[in-house]
Amino acid sequence: MDRRNFIRSSASTSIAVSSVSLYERALEARSVGANDRIRIGMVGTHGRAGALMRVFAGQKDVDIVGLADVDTRYHDAAVEAVKNIAGNTPRVYTDFRHIIDDDSIDAVVVGTPDHWHAIPTIMACQAGKDVYVEKPDGHNILEGQTMVKAMKKHGRIVQLGTQARTTEHFQQAIDWIAEGHLGKVLVAKAWESSRQGNIGKPADSEPPAGVNYDMWLGPAPKRDFNPRRFHGNWRWFYDYGTGDLGNDGVHRIDVARWALDTAGKAQGMEPLYMPTRISALGGKWYFDDLQEWPDSLQVTYEYGDRNSDAPGRLLTYEMRLWAPYRYNDETEGVILYGDKGYIMFGNRRWRAFSGDGKLVSQGAGQNTGTSHMRNFLDCMRSRKKPNADLETVGHPSSILCHSANVSWRIGRQVTLDPTTELFVGDAEANKYRTRPVYRKPWELPTV
Repeated sequence: MDRRNFIRSSASTSIAVSSVSLYERALEARSVGANDRIRIGMVGTHGRAGALMRVFAGQKDVDIVGLADVDTRYHDAAVEAVKNIAGNTPRVYTDFRHIIDDDSIDAVVVGTPDHWHAIPTIMACQAGKDVYVEKPDGHNILEGQTMVKAMKKHGRIVQLGTQARTTEHFQQAIDWIAEGHLGKVLVAKAWESSRQGNIGKPADSEPPAGVNYDMWLGPAPKRDFNPRRFHGNWRWFYDYGTGDLGNDGVHRIDVARWALDTAGKAQGMEPLYMPTRISALGGKWYFDDLQEWPDSLQVTYEYGDRNSDAPGRLLTYEMRLWAPYRYNDETEGVILYGDKGYIMFGNRRWRAFSGDGKLVSQGAGQNTGTSHMRNFLDCMRSRKKPNADLETVGHPSSILCHSANVSWRIGRQVTLDPTTELFVGDAEANKYRTRPVYRKPWELPTV
């Protein structure tokens, strides 16, 4: 696809919104020489993308020079936020391909809905740019595979937005696990237990003025606009999101896989990569609304070759989006079980216990993601793998979300070939590895 032939002119109509002074930074602090600066283009400017934009704008060696958002109502506010934080005025577009085609831009930050993660990432890699992309790595397994392939082929740095990988207190807990205190660890458990809202059943309507709705849909099927299938709620629909498993669950699953792998290595076990057998049971049983993905879910992942003498390992995940209470005193978390003790992770703390339940170690801190973005920038300079490197960290954790969603949708256990990432002997499951159709002109790029 010749992307230049499809670029549309950006709209100028915007709604002025006051910027967030919390992120303002004195210009004197931005003292890195011009030749040492990293020039960034943002795909998305509000919601999670807006938070990313503000943190990157506040880095002393970064210039955000381009912004792209299909919703022009946010353009003025995004430009004003960058100006207040960093002092420069970025160019603003409705079409992200302006950013891809700008040879002066070093990196692209993708903070879009899931169905718009893969295409900008792949195109950025092909254009020689590094990428910070929100989780999960794509809308489906094939998209994630293609993103990894593009990253490797073009030698790019790609960081997935699973920020716990760079959070200091989580790293302290992992270091403690690596010392072998838990003994043999064969089971990890992750969970979400916090009340979400009912999104209702509003009627379809016309898209808001200033929104390029056709481009927002992108590769997804053409549908009439509905306010619940748009900003804030897109994640609950098959066309655009991966449910809460790919929204919040991926963070917990990533920590569980990280901790389980670390504990195994401490005991001389083989590194974890991909699970072989995945089973997901549950349903949309609580909320009577337009959501499509489940609100109640139980997933089991089995690692290891059942024909080998080596022990296997289990990772489980529980989702209760209707629960108005905590589980193990955490709304969302991870437990790692060993034969000498166990460790529990929340978002802002970890606690380790001996076999008789005595607290033996703990730590706490914030999980804002700022250090994770800084890790990406530092790795752009060093060319070392970032902490959530797409190939070795981000994609394997994303596969856990995608494969469980496939198991749930077909209603039975699936077996994954860790090498090909195909479901073994299962044509029905393999249909869900990708979209039935990518709506033109937004086919998945060939790598």
